[in-house]
Amino acid sequence: MKSGKFGTFSGVFTPSILTILGVIMYLRLPWIVGQAGFFTSIAIIIVAHIISISTGLSVSSIATDKRVKTGGTYFIISRSLGLPIGGTLGLALFVGLSFSVSLYLIGFSESFLGYFGIAVEPNSIRITGTIILIVVAVVSYISTNLAIKTQYYIMGAIVLSLVSIFLGNHEYTPMAPQLSPLGTSAPFIVLFGIFFPAVTGFESGVSMSGDLEDPKKSIPRGTISAIIIGLVAYLGLAYFYSHYVDPHLLSTDPGALLKISLVPEIVIVGIWGATLSSAFGSILGAPRILQATAMDKITPKIFAKGSGEMNEPRNALVFAFVIAECGILIGELDVIARIVSMFFITTYGFLNLSAAFESWASSDFYPEFKVPIWVSLIGGIACILVMIQLDFIAMIGAIIILGSIFIYLERKELKLKSGDTWGGFWEAVVRYGLIKLKNRPREWRNWRPNIILFSGGQYARPYLIEMAKVLAGKLGMVSNFDLVENNSSHLLFTKAEQSENKGELNEDEPADDSVFTRRQECRDIYEGMQVIASIYGFSSIDPNTILMGWGRNTKRPERFAEIMKTFHELDYNSLFLFYNDDAGFGEKNKIDIWWRGAGNNFALALTLARFITSNEDWRNTRIRLLTIKDKFSGARILENEAKTFLKTFRLDADVKIIENTNEKRTNSEIFREESKDADLTIFGIPPIDENTAGDYIKNINSLLNEVGTALLVNASSYFEEIKSAEDDEIQGN
Repeated sequence: MKSGKFGTFSGVFTPSILTILGVIMYLRLPWIVGQAGFFTSIAIIIVAHIISISTGLSVSSIATDKRVKTGGTYFIISRSLGLPIGGTLGLALFVGLSFSVSLYLIGFSESFLGYFGIAVEPNSIRITGTIILIVVAVVSYISTNLAIKTQYYIMGAIVLSLVSIFLGNHEYTPMAPQLSPLGTSAPFIVLFGIFFPAVTGFESGVSMSGDLEDPKKSIPRGTISAIIIGLVAYLGLAYFYSHYVDPHLLSTDPGALLKISLVPEIVIVGIWGATLSSAFGSILGAPRILQATAMDKITPKIFAKGSGEMNEPRNALVFAFVIAECGILIGELDVIARIVSMFFITTYGFLNLSAAFESWASSDFYPEFKVPIWVSLIGGIACILVMIQLDFIAMIGAIIILGSIFIYLERKELKLKSGDTWGGFWEAVVRYGLIKLKNRPREWRNWRPNIILFSGGQYARPYLIEMAKVLAGKLGMVSNFDLVENNSSHLLFTKAEQSENKGELNEDEPADDSVFTRRQECRDIYEGMQVIASIYGFSSIDPNTILMGWGRNTKRPERFAEIMKTFHELDYNSLFLFYNDDAGFGEKNKIDIWWRGAGNNFALALTLARFITSNEDWRNTRIRLLTIKDKFSGARILENEAKTFLKTFRLDADVKIIENTNEKRTNSEIFREESKDADLTIFGIPPIDENTAGDYIKNINSLLNEVGTALLVNASSYFEEIKSAEDDEIQGN
C-alpha cells in the first residue's frame, strides 16, 4: 500500500462487514424472529436490503465516476447536489454515525453485564458503556491503523461464533417452524426500525474514502461484497431461528444464543468483538465526515486539522466522542436504534437522489460501474416511504432541523469551483419542458408576457426594468437587451456580454434573477433592435411582447416609427413607457385605461392591467375604464360592452362614460383633466407613419407631459382571438 493507505479488504470490506454483522445480529435479530416469525422477518430483511443494495449501488456508481476524497458519502452528495444540501446531510450522517457508536456500546454493555450476572439496568449500562467508549476512543485517537488491525481478529471470532450457533444445541427445536408472528408481536414498522441499523454498516467503509489507496476500485468492490454477504447471513439466520429454535425462547430470553450454541464462550467473544468492531468502524468514519465538512468551510476549521501521515481527524474524533457519550447516557438500545435509523434513511434517500440526478442531468457523468437510474429511484422512494411509516413525528422534526441547517448554509452562499449537478438538472428540465410545449397549441388562458426589453441599461432607465418585472410577474419572462451603439464598426454586432444583472455602478448589489440581461454592442441601435426582434427566441417559448421607452427625445423620429411598424409586422405586442420623472409610479393605487371602443389594443390593455394588479405593490390599485361618448355612440351600448370585456378578463374596474356629444372639449383636454391624478395611464396607439412621425411624437409628448406615467400599447393579432376563444371554449368534432 502506498503512503500507509488501505486497500479494498482492510479499508472498506472489513469495517463494513463487521458493522453489518454487529450488535443487531446478535442481540436483536433473535428477538425479532421470535416476535415476527419467518415470513415477516424475511420481509423486514428484504425491505431493509432494498434500501441498502440500491444505495450501495448508487455509491459505487458515483465513486467510479470521480475521485472520492475525504468524507465518503458527504463528499459524494456535496459534489452532486451542492454544498448546502451536502453539508446538511453530512452533519446528519456525522451525528448518525456518532450515535451508532452509542448503539454498539450499549449492546456490548447489555451482553457483558448479563454474562457476569450483573443487573442490566440503565445506570450500569451507562457506566460500562462510558468506560468502553473511552477505550475505543483512545485506541482510535492513537492510530487508525491499530484500530483496523484489531478488526481482523474480531472477524475471525464472528465467523467462529456463527459456526457455533448453526452447529449448536438442538434441544430447543420447536414442534413446527414458526412462520407467522406471535399474538403479542410488535408492529412491523417498529421491528423494522430496530433492525435497519444492521444494514447501514457499509457506511463505515465508505467513510474511509480519504484513507483508501484506490477509492474507485475499493468502494464498489468492498461495499457490494459486504452487503451481499450480510444479506446471505441474515437470511440464513432468520431461517435457522424460525425453524430450529423455540420462538418463546428467542422472544423472552436475552441469553438464547448462549443456550443454543455449541460453544457459548465463542459466541460471547463474537458478540463482544462484533459490537466493539462496529463501534470502531463508526468512530473512525464519523470524524472523517466532520473533517471534510470543515475543509469545505461548513463547520469550524478546527475540525479540519489532521495529525500524522494519515491526516487523522483527532479534533473531530473528540466531538464524535461527546455525541456518543450523550447516546450512552440515554441508555436504551431500541431508542438509539430508531434515532440512528432516521438519520441513515434520510441520508440514503438523498444519496440515491444524487445518483439519479447525476445519471439523468450531468453531461460529465461517466462511471465505470454503471447502474440504471431506476435502481436509484427505487432506493430513494423506499427511503421516503419508510421514513413516513417509521416515525412521522420524528420525520417532521428531522425535516425542520435539517431544513434550518440547509437555510443557514444556503445563506452562506458556499459554492464549489467545480460546480454541481443542479445546472445540468435544470437544463434537463428546461429541455423536457420545451419538448412538451413544442407541438402544443397556443391557449389564450395560459398567455403570459414573454418580454424583449430594450432598457438602455439598468441604471439609465431602472423604471423600465421595474415595469417589465411587474408585467412578467412570477410566470412570464424578461430578456433585457442593453444595446450600446458603436458607429466605428462595420459589423452589426461586435461584442456581447452575458450579464448577471448587477448594476454598472454598484458591483456589490445582488443579482436580479428574474431578468435575463445581455449587453450588446452594435453599429446602429434601431437596426440592432430590428434584428433581435426578428430572430430572438426559441421554439415554443418565442417572445410575444416588446417593451421600451417612448422616443420623446429621439433625434430620428422616422427610425422610431419604422421600428414600431416592424414590431407590428412581426406581430409583437408593442409597449412604450412614457415615464414622468417627477411623478414616477406615484402611490401605485390608481390606473386609468382609455378605450376608444372595441379592438385588440383594449384587450391587451385589460390583460396587462390584470398582470399589474397581481403584483404585491399594485395589489390595492383602483382601475378605471374610461371612454368618450360622442354623437355617434350610445352610452348604454358602450357600458354594456365594457362590462362584457371586464367579465371576460375577470377584472374588477369602474366604468366611466364621459359625455362629449357637443364636442366642446377636445379629446386631449378630457384626457388631461381625467387622468392627471392617475399613477399609470394605459391607452392604445396605432403604428406611426414615418412621414408624420415627428409631429405625432410631439403631440403625444404634449399630451402626456401634463399627466403622470403612461403605457402606450399596440397589440398583436393574437388579442383579436381572445373574445371568440371565450365564447367558443369547447372544441371537437
